[in-house]
Amino acid sequence: MAQSPRYLQIKQYLHEKIQSRVWPPGHRIPTEIELSEQFSVSRMTANKAIRDLVKDGLLERTPRLGTFVCQKKAESPLMAIRNIAEEVKNRGHHYTSEVISQATVKASDEIALQLGVRHGTDVYFTQIVHFENDSPIQLEERWVNPDFAPSYIEQDFTRQTPNEYLVQACPLSDIEHTVEAILPAKRIADLLKIRSGSPCLLLNRRTWSNKNLISTALLYHPGDKYKLSSRSKV
Repeated sequence: MAQSPRYLQIKQYLHEKIQSRVWPPGHRIPTEIELSEQFSVSRMTANKAIRDLVKDGLLERTPRLGTFVCQKKAESPLMAIRNIAEEVKNRGHHYTSEVISQATVKASDEIALQLGVRHGTDVYFTQIVHFENDSPIQLEERWVNPDFAPSYIEQDFTRQTPNEYLVQACPLSDIEHTVEAILPAKRIADLLKIRSGSPCLLLNRRTWSNKNLISTALLYHPGDKYKLSSRSKV
């Protein structure tokens, strides 16, 4: 039986190291020269194996530094509201959260407009960092109308997410999304443990229960760890 081409043998070797997590995300793989010597092939052959895995999204090249195993991005559906804790657990990973702020605040002009209340109205505010395997994947800043979720501020959001509570307390009927790529302010970058110049995905979300506007939220995600997806019929 004929052997597979040499570049495919190298590709399979690299793939097995990645899938078995012998080489975890962020690991620097051997250079083309090292692989060509290990498999007794040309650098061009080793390069083809690496290029295929870069195209497949398993490896990424960093100029002057080398080739590294990609960090797999967490993914959420854009057109649905999912509990982030369940998303993380469904990926087989460990979920935790840290409540940074939980208070009653006065609605600013912007928040009053977003939440459909008068300027200066008392609203509930929470700021929470969500973690996947101890790595921050989302900073959630949420403002809630107390008229429709009066017990919101009393909840322990280390035991359940705001989304989980609100879905139970006032079943959601409508959602509104906008998404943009941003360079985060230092306070956001610090909470997400990223550099200030690193890009973020910002999801601005408002939710209704029947005709009642329940909450408005800013959801910040590290751009290199997260992606949003959407699927629709045409």
